[in-house]
Amino acid sequence: MGKPTGFMEFKRASLEHEPADERVKHFNEFEKRFHREEAKVQAARCMDCGIPFCHGDTGCPVQNYIPEWNDLIYKGHWKEALENLLSTNNFPEFTGRLCPAPCETACTLGINEEPVSIKAIERTIIEKGWEEGWVKPRMPLVLTGKKVAIVGSGPAGLAAAQQLCRAGHTVTVFEKNDRIGGLLRYGIPDFKLDKKVIDRRIEQMQIEGVEFKTNVHVGKNIPAKELRKQFDAVILAGGSEKPRDIPLPGRDLKGIYFAMEFLTQQNKVNAGDDVSERITAAGKDVVVIGGGDTGSDCVGTSNRQGAKSITQIEVLPMPPKARPESTPWPYWPMILRTSSSHEEGVQRKWSINTKAFKGNENGEIVAIQCNEIKIENGKFVNIPGTEFELKTDLVLIAAGFIQPVHEGMINELSGIGLEIDQRGNVKASFGDCEDAHATNLNKVFTCGDMRRGQSLVVWAIAEGRKCAAAVHNYLMQESAVEENAA
Repeated sequence: MGKPTGFMEFKRASLEHEPADERVKHFNEFEKRFHREEAKVQAARCMDCGIPFCHGDTGCPVQNYIPEWNDLIYKGHWKEALENLLSTNNFPEFTGRLCPAPCETACTLGINEEPVSIKAIERTIIEKGWEEGWVKPRMPLVLTGKKVAIVGSGPAGLAAAQQLCRAGHTVTVFEKNDRIGGLLRYGIPDFKLDKKVIDRRIEQMQIEGVEFKTNVHVGKNIPAKELRKQFDAVILAGGSEKPRDIPLPGRDLKGIYFAMEFLTQQNKVNAGDDVSERITAAGKDVVVIGGGDTGSDCVGTSNRQGAKSITQIEVLPMPPKARPESTPWPYWPMILRTSSSHEEGVQRKWSINTKAFKGNENGEIVAIQCNEIKIENGKFVNIPGTEFELKTDLVLIAAGFIQPVHEGMINELSGIGLEIDQRGNVKASFGDCEDAHATNLNKVFTCGDMRRGQSLVVWAIAEGRKCAAAVHNYLMQESAVEENAA
């Protein structure tokens, strides 16, 4: 693929970033895509490796044909590369910005060299496609007369909606918030995903025929049972939005918030909304509890708000810098990762246990009481004599998400028999079986985080596409039965 000797001739390049001391002054995107020649050189590094693990199950959940579009880019066939990319991924502009790129850790070249810059090339392809006007609405050839309701407008719901609309079904997407996008809209900071990127895709989908209804909270201001009556199929595509709490002494003090409260509010401010009771890190000593991507987003947002100091603590030990034996190639390695937000300024601490929140006479957080821990026989063990306090005015809990919110829609459907799995997700079959994504309720399907739990944007898109295929097969079988009965 590409140039046969390219991987020996060229070094890996990454997308250029605006300097950290400049980008923290605003909430705009700061990453620039490759120029045409840069993309060609990086695509030339793609090897003729025989078995491309990059687009297998361990590399790319949507199974992008990565070697093929690398070869097309090297040969200058940009439009064909875009068509190839869009054949497997509805929204490369999302994955090209937000995906952690498991394809790169599965790249064969990555065994002993720096892997191909797959994510950067993907982003470059789709942005050039938009720039050149190659990304156009794809209208359905015929209409089936079947109606599908999709609850949730995150990447899973959007992918399912676009696939089903293009197949000729009439699709309506219900979103509880005032704007479309789910966690893409209100969970991802603008400096990682400019919301205009979502808006241009929504405009395309509306032209294709998808109807979007905002401020409609299914299970609260519209019963879920009504959707089952009015539509031929219903897809539950909400997120895993119930955050993992830290129920310790002092948890009710003022100044302690879940990460999504903080991030969502800032996105609303950036959108021009009038937000009362602002949560702000300006001039404060901030402590972020949780070392994952959401915690990193809190760091980047706090820096832009003008935090006095930021400390991020994690209960797990610091990962190794090199790939450990426990996660060999081509699997996703558990290694130390430094995000662009970390580069902007933060003190990171590992193997830290939070014991209690300490407040003042006004009920405000002033410190976190902590101690160091270690792992023995698979369990966390406190290290005696390591107790300490972290001064703080603002605590952001970014400890992950445990399940979808059950209040409302899920509880209503559970009341008529909807099954929930042991993790609190909506239960549905996995794999390539005939009833994949189908719940035990007639006409009701599920996908994305609501089915598999908190995961990556690329998994959400893959789930939406597969669920759409399952729903399409179901609707066409129903049509065949109706025709035979007539």
